[in-house]
Amino acid sequence: MKSFLDVLLPLPLAQYFTYKIPPEFERRIEVGMRVSVPFGKSKIYTGIICKIHDQQPLHYEAKYIDQVLDDESIVTAEQLAFWQWIASYYMCAEGEVMKAALPGALLLESETIIQLNTSTTEAEVELTDDEFLITEALHAQSSLKVHEVMQLLDKKRVLPILNALVQKGVVDLTQELYEQYKPKLVRYVRLHPSYASDEALHKLLDQLSRAPKQREVILNLFSLQAKDKGPIEVATLTKVSNASSGTIKILIVKDILEEYHLQKDRIHYDTENSSGDLELSTVQQTAHAQIEQGFKKNRVCLLHGVTSSGKTEIYIKLIEKALQLKKQILYLLPEIALTTQLISRLQSYFGQEVLVYHSKYSVQERVEVYRHIKEGTKGKIVIGARSSVLLPFTNLGLIVVDESHESSYKQYDPAPRYHARDAAIVLAKQFDANIVLGSATPGVESYFNAQQDKYQLVELGERFKNILPPVIKTIHLGDKHKRKEMKGNFSNDLILAIERTLKAQKQVILFQNRRGYSPILTCNSCGHVPQCANCDVSLTYHQYNNQLRCHYCGYHMAMQTHCLVCESNQLTTKGFGTEQIEAELKELFPKATSARMDLDTTRGKHGYEKIIHAFENAEIDILVGTQMLSKGLDFRNVDLVGIMSADSLLNYPDFRAYERSFQLMLQVAGRAGRTQQQGEVLIQSFNPNHAIIKQVVRYDYAGMYRDQIKDREVFHYPPFFRLIRLTFKGRDFNRVNDASQWTADVMRQQFGEHVLGPEYPPISRIRNQYHKNVLLKIPQGQSLPKTKKVLRRVLKSYEAIGSYRSVRVIINVDPY
Repeated sequence: MKSFLDVLLPLPLAQYFTYKIPPEFERRIEVGMRVSVPFGKSKIYTGIICKIHDQQPLHYEAKYIDQVLDDESIVTAEQLAFWQWIASYYMCAEGEVMKAALPGALLLESETIIQLNTSTTEAEVELTDDEFLITEALHAQSSLKVHEVMQLLDKKRVLPILNALVQKGVVDLTQELYEQYKPKLVRYVRLHPSYASDEALHKLLDQLSRAPKQREVILNLFSLQAKDKGPIEVATLTKVSNASSGTIKILIVKDILEEYHLQKDRIHYDTENSSGDLELSTVQQTAHAQIEQGFKKNRVCLLHGVTSSGKTEIYIKLIEKALQLKKQILYLLPEIALTTQLISRLQSYFGQEVLVYHSKYSVQERVEVYRHIKEGTKGKIVIGARSSVLLPFTNLGLIVVDESHESSYKQYDPAPRYHARDAAIVLAKQFDANIVLGSATPGVESYFNAQQDKYQLVELGERFKNILPPVIKTIHLGDKHKRKEMKGNFSNDLILAIERTLKAQKQVILFQNRRGYSPILTCNSCGHVPQCANCDVSLTYHQYNNQLRCHYCGYHMAMQTHCLVCESNQLTTKGFGTEQIEAELKELFPKATSARMDLDTTRGKHGYEKIIHAFENAEIDILVGTQMLSKGLDFRNVDLVGIMSADSLLNYPDFRAYERSFQLMLQVAGRAGRTQQQGEVLIQSFNPNHAIIKQVVRYDYAGMYRDQIKDREVFHYPPFFRLIRLTFKGRDFNRVNDASQWTADVMRQQFGEHVLGPEYPPISRIRNQYHKNVLLKIPQGQSLPKTKKVLRRVLKSYEAIGSYRSVRVIINVDPY
């Protein structure tokens, strides 16, 4: 009999831990189940069983598991294998992948409970004021949690106080494991079985003749049962009968009605399958046939289709075929905002087959979706953001990565720092599934792979129904300022174009990739700019709450009326964000309805949905937004797109800056003229002759690709070299410098000239931690696994140096 098991814990530790199986659990344990296990002195964690065996650990005494939390496995064998690949490739711990993959409600963790020690009286010991407050509170209630003690004392550091109380024998600390996920139970009612016969029923109605409200409830119950044979909710019966909950309660107490509860999904869609069949255009049919044919040779397809070419319709046809084969489908999106429109479109074709999974859902809702995917009983199509690749698929047949060029697919913090597009390709290979990478502006690496025949390439070169692409024009801001043809941040050409569009009862999108009112507040007398107290950045002015705010750590202060240095009241703002554009629009076009779509206006669960629906329903004339506007949204009534400042996109210290600015401008431009009338795009810039802007105007993706691939080859960047970035973070400036320099020197001994740095990033201090980067470039002929093995050895040596322990090293594979 196997009596040991290896458990994976949600901790950044690069190993499994072995535990003993108590006799009572031996028959019901299997790989993939959750178990609660003791770890350390007193902590209890949820772990996943990865292996069951009979080998006792050599270096420590195995503890018994606490309890088994599931009746069946909640993690599949395919998931465990996929987690191992992510941990290995992205150089992180498997426990970190587990923490990212499982909804928080499934990762139970013990909480410290504080209780009075009844064997000691407080009179015997001397207590401080804080200790006395805690003991008084414990007399009033039986136990306290750590966060309650923090609130009670109004302090963040309470553990030293609690430890002192433990040492004095006044309190005891225990660990309690609590279940976060609770199924949603809905109250239903039915007629008590004792009134099943017609005779008993007539007798009951006669008895209730003196209680008309109760009689009305019973009659309405019969009426609802006649319409719908299913169970009747208490809330529905109350509403239909116009009765109070008290009336229902009396009927239950009298044993006339019987109350019962059923579990119900928190996420419910009312849309039913559409009967209409989807018809593809001739060009779409050709592309669809090429993809299907190509899948026989290569499972990975890059679909390069211009904006509004009808890529989604091709995806729907591919999904239909996968459903006929009874396979699961994963539809990946870069931005939660996109799910709003896409859910409606896919539901109109596939109804209840559609499941949605992203971070705006509550932990309870995510658990339900997770279980449905694992069981495979409800919903074969999963729409989600990047974390959806970590879900427990059992029969995956197709993956669609929409807008595959988007940088949002890369996870930066916390670990695992994976790229969902690349991970999806590995996941598809694991299931022998097909995968489509769709984009109007594919990433340079993806297009390079297609050119090298690693992916099959299918191109859609024209818009759906031969609609002409929008005309893109540039506006020279330097000339406009000289000629005094500017009103705020709007050139006269842009103002006239907006007026024309509004007069034609069409809509306008204005793009500015910076939120807030203004990024800089400066004193005209001494030049002082208010800085964040925790980061090396200036504070951004937000007009809606009259605050100066840091976008990195959240630090904020009230808008200043006088300079903090020289007391001058000559303060002015420089630069502009979405808020300032919205304010200027209200002055320039007072009759038009404008709205803003950025991180500040879409924080709520349904924030995106409300703005998108309002814009679709023509309740908004002009929509101002950041890059979330560029990501595949389909607005049928938009005729004009204005890019307020192209220069801010181009001037960024990143080897991908030109590629990304081209993608962003062309994607935003693609929101215009998606129906019969040709749209218009105006790009405001101080440098309209820049090569990238010219390529955007000409829709010249091939030209941009040629220029960028040539530069990448010369300067040793992807796809010719792979990158691994080490970021050193710590509060001590000198220690961060020393630690990064030592590591870079040791790495140079191993990798020579392929090590760059250490260098400070553009923002070198965030949240009071100094940052320094070391970049390792790996040429194509060099073994990636061997390189990582050597790098791990270097980092192991680094960890052995005591003076560097306060400096944290973050490993980011394929960091850009």
